[in-house]
Amino acid sequence: MKIPRLVIAGTSSGVGKTTITAGLIAAMRWRGLRVRPFKCGPDYIDPGYLAMAAGSACHNLDSWILPPQSMVELFVRACEGCDLAVVEGVMGLYDGRMGSGSAGSTAEIARLLSAPVVLVVDVARMSESAAAVALGYRQLDPEIKISGVILNRVGSASHLRSTKEAVERKAGVPVLGYLPKHASVALPERHLGLVPAAEKGEIAEYIDAVREQVEATIDVPRIVELASAAGLVPAPEDGRLFPRERKPVCASIAVARDEAFNFYYQMNLDLLSAWGAELRYFSPLRDAGLPSGAGGVYLGGGFPEMHADRLGANAGMKKALAAAAGDGMPVYAECGGLMYVSQGIVGFDGDRHAMVGLLPGWAEMQKQRARMGYAEAETLRDSILARRGQKLRGHLFHWSKMPAPGDEAAYRILAPEEQLEGFVSGPTGNVLGSYFHLHFGADPSLAKRFVESCAAWAKQAERS
Repeated sequence: MKIPRLVIAGTSSGVGKTTITAGLIAAMRWRGLRVRPFKCGPDYIDPGYLAMAAGSACHNLDSWILPPQSMVELFVRACEGCDLAVVEGVMGLYDGRMGSGSAGSTAEIARLLSAPVVLVVDVARMSESAAAVALGYRQLDPEIKISGVILNRVGSASHLRSTKEAVERKAGVPVLGYLPKHASVALPERHLGLVPAAEKGEIAEYIDAVREQVEATIDVPRIVELASAAGLVPAPEDGRLFPRERKPVCASIAVARDEAFNFYYQMNLDLLSAWGAELRYFSPLRDAGLPSGAGGVYLGGGFPEMHADRLGANAGMKKALAAAAGDGMPVYAECGGLMYVSQGIVGFDGDRHAMVGLLPGWAEMQKQRARMGYAEAETLRDSILARRGQKLRGHLFHWSKMPAPGDEAAYRILAPEEQLEGFVSGPTGNVLGSYFHLHFGADPSLAKRFVESCAAWAKQAERS
């Protein structure tokens, strides 16, 4: 299949990949191209910026959480109707899951997609040495085609000339442009990383400023040509993730989406829809209750701790959610959602905010990150999402802690270290809450089972 595409990779984290990728996407869109953005790895925040730049949903590509063929299927499906796909890498080009070689790395994803790579190099503290960096990255893996370099944090015209000449002559890689050292295009950050696009009111102005900078100093037409010259995408196996035909609507699922809850893999939502769910979005911050006719609730991650006072004060929503769960409605609460359905949140300042109270214990914010990284888990009991004994891959990234679960534990984390995780609760085991982020593409049965759980409850509710 012919899909114009390229990967924007970096020599490490923090070299400016997101800024440059967002600017390039916006510049391509400004030229009338329909761009489909992608982000490597288990990230929720960067995709928000890329989606804003592209004007279309951003999908995550992860070759460790997802089986490789499923990842390629996801990519091909998401590219339908687009002119060009731009993939932002994660960490450094060759950095994958620790201890697993290149598994999950940007390089592995570029290899699986047969995509050319543009390497971002931060040259703030070097000049000709950038050639050694570019040469090393180009030669480390002959299967990875580094088609060009973008220099970031260039200090002056002479700095640009010397660095560009060295990279092109000694590393044999063309320099496609640069960003100046003092460009006013820095992204705002907080404890989990960048501030989510859903919270940044001036995001449109920011994206436009980045686009203007990219237009001024990066050769956008040449980068489009590189993407267009990419060969065929390896054909994925059909039907690994999605039903061959979209299922008729059989359940309505209320999905929390506002400034407090906006961490969702787009493919999770697409898979729920494909298996028969009508997704109805609501705001735990502002709405007084759940959408009418809902047969289930999906509370994703986010920053509930930054909005704990407003969430705690919305008594109508808390009461409605508690009543629905008490009636047996399926509720899936992930990370930030887990914090919301707990007894309450203890903020960084020690203030206590009572939440929905579906699960035992309070979520207490820590002064440092509690856990981050890939994880493998085994389900310990049947739930609305999975059957007992299933092995799942996912991701953990949180700054809060909750009391360890006991008999109600949802998972046993197998790696990187064994421990219990999450809760299965409710009158019929209909509430599943966990810090464990799941990509439904890791196991197609997850989305299907959640939709079926919601449909079954809705039917029973109609009869009673």
